[in-house]
Amino acid sequence: MDKLELVKRNTEEILTEKALEDLLKKKKEISAYLGIATTGPFHMGYFVPLGKMLDFDSAGIKNIILIANIHAALDDLKCSWDELDKRAEYYKKCIELGLPWNRKPKFVTGSDFQLKKEYIFDALKLSTLSTVKRATRAASEVTRMQNPKVSELIYPVFQALDEEYLKADIQLGGTDQRHILAYAREYLPKVGYKSRVEIMTPLITSLKGAGTKMSASIPGSSIKIYESEDSVKKKINDAYCPIGEIKSNPVIQLYQHLIFPIRKKIKIERPKKFGGDVSIKDIDEFKKLYSAKKLHPLDVKNKLSKELITIFSKARNYFDKNKDLLKSLGKDFQ
Repeated sequence: MDKLELVKRNTEEILTEKALEDLLKKKKEISAYLGIATTGPFHMGYFVPLGKMLDFDSAGIKNIILIANIHAALDDLKCSWDELDKRAEYYKKCIELGLPWNRKPKFVTGSDFQLKKEYIFDALKLSTLSTVKRATRAASEVTRMQNPKVSELIYPVFQALDEEYLKADIQLGGTDQRHILAYAREYLPKVGYKSRVEIMTPLITSLKGAGTKMSASIPGSSIKIYESEDSVKKKINDAYCPIGEIKSNPVIQLYQHLIFPIRKKIKIERPKKFGGDVSIKDIDEFKKLYSAKKLHPLDVKNKLSKELITIFSKARNYFDKNKDLLKSLGKDFQ
């Protein structure tokens, strides 16, 4: 697989593909950043864009992860101002320990640069060029916007500027970020900065299936990376995974966006009377077998549980020894 195809793999949309092709051809040292707002417990949904970063690493792209604690506060105080540092520490550990990085990404915390004079001055300049309507549209699918605060309209302004201040060539985000990413491409040139390549990954379905959001307040809808082995097994065993169906199947999505990018190929173990073990070289073969009902959901779930338990072992061991941090963050984090 060439570099372009590797970068495009498992993505939903790129603004624009032509800009990406030009970037890969013309620039040798390329950097990409992913911003993760510290809004709540760190769960498996974050591993779709993080899994994409493993592809970036394989393509020789330098990864930067923004621990966006200021953004979490701007988003209707999903992180209180007095917990900015504590949340940042928690998120960094989850990301650092949650994946088998070949090269660890560079971590940057929002509060370390977004409060500086130069940044704030640029934010004010950009705000004078942005209408309330345009900022509202940009923020609409990311911030809470139930009783919109001024801070929620500042959110996309900051996210656009992060591209420049992190010196990134690519911004990575989920499809829910599309309006903000489009805003960044349109508005950064208005203050003298170049537009970047914006790459979007799909959003993963809740373990309960389509129609139920992934939330710490909905039991069984997601998995925190430091949950016990028994909890991981139970949640995966109970997960929505209809036989032969690929669409909106969270189990299949986890294989596509996390397991295969890490393992490259897998072996599903099963008794001889059910066909014996089967080795699968890639996600396309996996989907083909599952669609043809040649793989049973139980066997697929058992393998997924084992893989998640192994991949998340470092994070689980760390938080087993640092339960006071989780306790200080609140019951949703435990």
